[in-house]
Amino acid sequence: MRINRSKRPASASQIDFIPPKIKKFDLTNGLKIFFSNKTDLPIVRINFLLNGGSKSDPETQKGLCNLLAMCLDEGAGQYNSLQLADEFEILGAQFAISCTDDLIILSLQVLTENFLPALKLLSDVVTQPHLKDDDFNREKNKVLVRMNQSKAEPDYIADIAFVYFLFGNDSEYAFPVEGIERTAQNIQLNSVKNSYSNLFTPLNSTLVTVGNLDEEFFSGQLDTVFGKWNHTSLINNREINLNKTTRKIYLINKPDSFQTEIRTGHLSSKRSEDDFFQKQIINLILGGQFSSRLNSNLREKNGFTYGIHSQFNYLQEAGYFAVSTSVDAANTSAALREIYSEINKIKSGVTQEELDFAKSSLTKKYPSNFETFRQIASAISTKVIHNLPDNYFETYIEKVISLKLNDINSIAYKSICPDEIISVLVGDSTKILSQLDKNEFGEIEVLSFDEIF
Repeated sequence: MRINRSKRPASASQIDFIPPKIKKFDLTNGLKIFFSNKTDLPIVRINFLLNGGSKSDPETQKGLCNLLAMCLDEGAGQYNSLQLADEFEILGAQFAISCTDDLIILSLQVLTENFLPALKLLSDVVTQPHLKDDDFNREKNKVLVRMNQSKAEPDYIADIAFVYFLFGNDSEYAFPVEGIERTAQNIQLNSVKNSYSNLFTPLNSTLVTVGNLDEEFFSGQLDTVFGKWNHTSLINNREINLNKTTRKIYLINKPDSFQTEIRTGHLSSKRSEDDFFQKQIINLILGGQFSSRLNSNLREKNGFTYGIHSQFNYLQEAGYFAVSTSVDAANTSAALREIYSEINKIKSGVTQEELDFAKSSLTKKYPSNFETFRQIASAISTKVIHNLPDNYFETYIEKVISLKLNDINSIAYKSICPDEIISVLVGDSTKILSQLDKNEFGEIEVLSFDEIF
């Protein structure tokens, strides 16, 4: 049987989707709880969210919150670091701690039969971390070594440099989560302990749980394990500085590179604003899927890259639009020209056929975001972080289906801003600079990675 690949396959009928039910309540100490019962497997998944993240780092101590996160499980309660790891392993629990721009996240997944002892271990990490000198110095050294290693990775350099120039050095979102070398070197254990005292309070925390648990048993055990945690401190919510950019290229010289890493984009609206669904459609058509305009142009038509991707990225207090790819150094200006061209074209609108295909793609795959315990906990966490409506999951598909072509094209015109685009190019400046015309691409600044921060 031969398949006609010149035509897209017809969409199937609408998929029925029942989103997870979520119960919300607070413990007496103010700890916020979100619980969803999932009974198909004897598993429990927990995401413990602490507001803060790298955006809360002092100006002279970028990387502080990340170091705190790294030290949390280096001994807690009655256990040292190795003993704590062994206890989680004995329970068959998956436990991890991460730091983002906005949060410290402690995640735990365990069999239902081992839920209670695992929860107590999680409580020890949250309420009784040791934060000792030896552990701190070891974790700090890991960070500094990783920073030095990352200097050799063009994709890492492109990612953090793009965000830095996009937000500007006076913004809390400009710096990488792990910090920068000149400030991370100066972080001391006392600062980590002070950060813990300021951030780790019930009123600053949310516990998201998805699992095969009786709700009454669950709430009772939470009160037993976390109910006596009454630490309070004043959380200062700092205003995030956001400044519009103007069209410019930052060329970061990496001698002898055969390829150029390209990152380009501009600031955008937050996740909770009304244009989210329209931008989902716009991005899917522009560069959010394999059949997108950008991929069809730069990969299929011109052969500049193996793949190119665009995305609207969302932090708690900001959003930004970004395109990322890598190309042969000789094709840098030609690839950048095509990216700019497609960005300008999408601003003029999309077709009805593109809209229908994008809507079908979003709605058909949406239920697959709720298949696993991890996925459901992540979805609820996103809802909490961005303060989305209670009925967000229930109305998602309906809102996507209801989008009209005029709605999409109106938002495309407003949300895509070619005059505000900045581009970061990481590669050999001797191969790239002569390709770039200031009249075409805007101001061009050449610098080394060490000059950025």
